[in-house]
Amino acid sequence: MDERKKRPKRLKRKLLDKYRLVVLNEDTFEERISLKLTRLNVFVLVSLSAILLVLSTLILIAFTPLREYIPGYSSTALKKQATQLTFTADSLQQIINMNDKYYESIKKVLQGDVSKVDFNKDSIIQAVKIEVNEVDLRPNQEDSILREKVDKEDKYNLFESAKSGTNFVLFPPVNGTISEPYNLKERHYAVDLVVAKNTPIKATADGSVIFAEWTAETGYVIILEHSQGLLSVYKHNASLTKAQGDLVKAGEVIATSGNTGDYTTGPHLHFELWNNGYPINPTNFIDFK
Repeated sequence: MDERKKRPKRLKRKLLDKYRLVVLNEDTFEERISLKLTRLNVFVLVSLSAILLVLSTLILIAFTPLREYIPGYSSTALKKQATQLTFTADSLQQIINMNDKYYESIKKVLQGDVSKVDFNKDSIIQAVKIEVNEVDLRPNQEDSILREKVDKEDKYNLFESAKSGTNFVLFPPVNGTISEPYNLKERHYAVDLVVAKNTPIKATADGSVIFAEWTAETGYVIILEHSQGLLSVYKHNASLTKAQGDLVKAGEVIATSGNTGDYTTGPHLHFELWNNGYPINPTNFIDFK
């Protein structure tokens, strides 16, 4: 029992025993520095120094630009750039998905792969179904006079820009005889022009090519997108001189006439005009003679 009581006293004495740390001049043995220390003081001092060193290192890494040089940390500018690139990639992916759906719908209509509604497959877009039997389409005298006046005034420049004040003029893609005119009742939303084979087909206005491919029903087809919400369609071509995405000028050759596709009986051009999703009669705006 006495030995057990002596152990704590010995430990306490060792911790509190005083020691002198003296720094002497080696040549003269002159005392330069003299410190009184205990083991407890040395232990506390070393512990506090270690804690301060760790805290200082953490603060230096967390709140100063030096953390960028530590492996595993990225710079603020790099994080910002990565975030912007992520948003940009997401936006581009959405645009690509929308374009894919748009072009896929055009392909389906051109190939006649639309089974829900019965309409003429030789047409690019389905027009609004008109119940002819329920509407009296016989024009009266006043309507005839008004229509004749409008046709004369807007023969060549129907599409007028209200903002710029400039006229949108359409040019004939080819000169020829109309073998089958535009007929809304029979859902023939185009004019068929009889021309010699390999006759140059020209763009009716400035625009861009949004479709240029082969289809089984209408052969080589090219579709141009113009301003003012206008689309022009050229079918049964022998060959195409432009590809999807090309920019064209009015009067520029985009194809050569032919007799390709199942829905044809001879060399001719099947020409359609669409404005904001609705078919329009090309002869109201273009003189094909």
